[in-house]
Formats: sequence, C-alpha cells, structure tokens
Amino acid sequence: MAFEVPPLPYDYNALEPHIDEQTMHLHHDKHHQAYVDNANKALDGTEWANHSVEQVLANLEILPDEIQTAVRNNAGGHANHTLFWEIMSPDGGGEPGGSLANAINDTFGSVDELKKLVNDTGVKRFGSGWSWLVHDGTGLAVYSTANQDSPISSSDTPLLGIDVWEHAYYLKYQNRRPEYLEAWWNVVNWEAVQQRFESAG
Repeated sequence: MAFEVPPLPYDYNALEPHIDEQTMHLHHDKHHQAYVDNANKALDGTEWANHSVEQVLANLEILPDEIQTAVRNNAGGHANHTLFWEIMSPDGGGEPGGSLANAINDTFGSVDELKKLVNDTGVKRFGSGWSWLVHDGTGLAVYSTANQDSPISSSDTPLLGIDVWEHAYYLKYQNRRPEYLEAWWNVVNWEAVQQRFESAG
C-alpha cells in the first residue's frame, strides 16, 4: 500500500506562537507530501511497494542500488515527519514523567540537561537534518542525522526528533535556529514520547 501523509492531529495554528500556522501548512501539506510522492514513485513496481516505511528503512542496503538514495531521502522524510507531528501538541511542554523521566535522569542527569544536549546537537548539525533522542537497544542516546536520514536505518528507535531543516522554522525564526530549538520544547508531547519509549524498551 502506498505511503500517505497522515492528517495533523491538531489545527495548523494550534502550535502558535512557537510554530506559526503558515509554516505548518507548508511543512505538512507541501514538504511532507513531496516526500511521500517521491518515495511512492521510487518504490513503485518493486517488491517493497507494499511494505511499511519502517521495514523499508530498516532494509535500505538490500534495495536496488538505483533507488536507494531516493528511498533513503524520501521514505526517511516521510517517517521523520510522521513522528514529528505526533510528538508535538498544543497542550505540550512541561516535564516527562514515569519511566521515561527516570531513564532521562539516569542517562543525562536531568531533563534540562537532555534539552541542552538535544538543542546543542541540533545547532551543530551543519546544513539540514534532525536532532534525535533515540533508544539504541540498550538505553537512551542523543545524536543528529543529516538530511532525512532516519535512526531506523541504524536499528535505533526514534523517540523524539526535532527538524532543523530551514523549512521547519525559517518563516518565523529566520536564521535563529537556537531560538527555534528553545521554543520547540513548549510544544513537545511527552505522553507520545513516553509511549514510544515503552514500546522500544
């Protein structure tokens, strides 16, 4: 079954003032749709056309050589953005709880230290990419990926990812990526991140 852009779980203006309505329209309706269209085009007619995006990304190295790059970029963009919409909420922000909070404190010392590390990782990503909190099979880790590369392709489970492509923030923040990263934590949906953490454990 071909990939589809999932509907936003909230209104386009619901993340204001931290993420503006115009950015959400362009980001979700145009950029995500383009990744889906291009991924479907690359996979059309192959045995992978009916696999889940997770299965495709976990097996990039065995896809036909001529479509690997297109699939890596566009299926990765689809998976990354699908997660991105889910881990934001107009009722977001605050602090995580439960087992996720315990794991964050054990690994990073505090939630504030995690935020600093994720933000710093995002600021230092040269060009376009993502800053991630993942479960790597043994515990939590933070790193960045270039372009639309997905942690799934490295056998990691993405729990939280912040898009640091300019299309994610430029209309509101221009070149102020650090300001965007700071503001993003006001919309983080810790409940969704917790669910992903519990599934990965």
